[in-house]
Amino acid sequence: MNIDIEKLSLSELTSLLTAAERRRQLIASRRPIALVRRKVIALAAQHGYTIEELYGDRPVTEIAGKKRAPRRKTGKVAAKYRDPDNKRNTWSGRGRMPVWLAQKTKYGRSVTDFLIPGLAKPTARKNSPIGQRTLIKQG
Repeated sequence: MNIDIEKLSLSELTSLLTAAERRRQLIASRRPIALVRRKVIALAAQHGYTIEELYGDRPVTEIAGKKRAPRRKTGKVAAKYRDPDNKRNTWSGRGRMPVWLAQKTKYGRSVTDFLIPGLAKPTARKNSPIGQRTLIKQG
């Protein structure tokens, strides 16, 4: 970590010094790692285990706890809607509606008016029956 102290103001330098002093005190107050390791091995032996039995060959991050899997990124999607006044304004139909489209639909125009001809179908709403099964009772 490189900090350019020449560019820091007086208040930033003061806060940096206090944070560094707190960190130094924390590190100085901790017991040496070799001493803690010996105590852990002795405690495990006291209960009839070895460290290898308890932890084995698992990495330290696995021992400490499971990490959440990162969210998958959604793939890129072709544009479905285009502004006839400015061809660079496009929208794929995913996410929040862009400002240009929201302004144009506010004055009575439909979102389907801006569909790119031949390429796009309207985005289905969550309560839309498209793709849902219907049950018809015969009797």
